Amino acid sequence: MLKYVDIAITFAEFPNEVSLCINISGCPCFCDDCHSPYLSKDIGEVLSLERLRELIESNKGITLVGFMGGDSDPEEVNKLAKWVRENYPELHIGWYSGRQALADEVIDLDNFDYIKLGPYIKQFGPLNNPNTNQKFYKIDRKTHIMTWCTNIFWKEAE
Repeated sequence: MLKYVDIAITFAEFPNEVSLCINISGCPCFCDDCHSPYLSKDIGEVLSLERLRELIESNKGITLVGFMGGDSDPEEVNKLAKWVRENYPELHIGWYSGRQALADEVIDLDNFDYIKLGPYIKQFGPLNNPNTNQKFYKIDRKTHIMTWCTNIFWKEAE
């Protein structure tokens, strides 16, 4: 089971969304200069379906549930996203992964609207830097096509 440490309601991680961002611990990526190194530790509360329901229900007005991390168990992220899709079809779903590539064998794109891939590499900067190595995708669930749209963050940084 995945554990989460905290949540935040944000407007920047997923453009044009009011996002319930759930910070998942146990990150195996260990990016240099990580902005949240504490998330590499095995800490926090189990992110059960019941707890996920409570988080969603107690944050009225959100338009998206964002899983921030979870690279230690992408299959579980996929299961949680599927549960959100089935129980809250009005909500969008996003995932920030520090991996370079999607775990295709366990990730069903039907369960996501947005996916960010790539570790933070200081010399390339974060998503709002045009030199970033990270990639942000919008998912077309009908065609299963991931459309690159990282440049959305560059316009917001101007």
